[in-house]
Amino acid sequence: MRTSNCLPIPVICLLLIFPGTAVEPALAQAGRAPIMVETEFGPGWQSRNDVKIPNDTFGTRFALDAVTGSGPWLTARVNLIWDANEKHGMRVLLAPLNLSETGRLQVNTDFADSTFQAGQPVEARYRFNSWRVSYRYHLVEKARWNLWIGGTLKVRDAEIKLHQGTTTANDDDVGLVPLFYLAGTYQLDQHWTLKADMDALAGGPGRAIDLGLRLDYTLNDRWSIGAGYRGLEGGANTDNVYNFAWFNSLVFATSYRF
Repeated sequence: MRTSNCLPIPVICLLLIFPGTAVEPALAQAGRAPIMVETEFGPGWQSRNDVKIPNDTFGTRFALDAVTGSGPWLTARVNLIWDANEKHGMRVLLAPLNLSETGRLQVNTDFADSTFQAGQPVEARYRFNSWRVSYRYHLVEKARWNLWIGGTLKVRDAEIKLHQGTTTANDDDVGLVPLFYLAGTYQLDQHWTLKADMDALAGGPGRAIDLGLRLDYTLNDRWSIGAGYRGLEGGANTDNVYNFAWFNSLVFATSYRF
């Protein structure tokens, strides 16, 4: 995301790395199908979306979420994980994010070299599609818990657009962003598994975090279902762009191994 204040990652990490007593995992790691396809879908809300383009005296900072509302909107993503062997694997993630709503600006707003009037209907569009490829290394494997670390290369396809009457202005951006990858599972019993994953970056002119926490139920050696939370937060503060946003989603998931 042109991408928060840090979510409670230490709590989640403690859950992932706290060693439990030895139990038989629901599925033995040896002999597991090496490819898994995960889908996540559910309602998403935005808690914050502040914009100023350009980020100088010619731009007006405004709350895009005040124009579009907080939601909810349907969110969805597809995650493909391939474990080449016991230690090395890859992940491909397709995570589109698009919303378009009509509302009103509270003050006259200069955006992307155009001026939009307060109190008049304005259509606002926000796009932040994320296409990612990750390398992951199986760092820890225990009876109850597993931990992967790695790196992600993210293709960011972003746009903010306003339309009012005959006036239209937009700012778009396509770029590559490197992220740190972390994922873990904690086996609660034969069927229930706590899962967490994170892509994150901090420093420089911006920050980004994509954090998921889920509880999955194993149906058989192929299928599992689950539910949980996903947060997307971050932004950029450069000479050209100021945009910080925070999205929260209630997610439902399916996983299939083959």
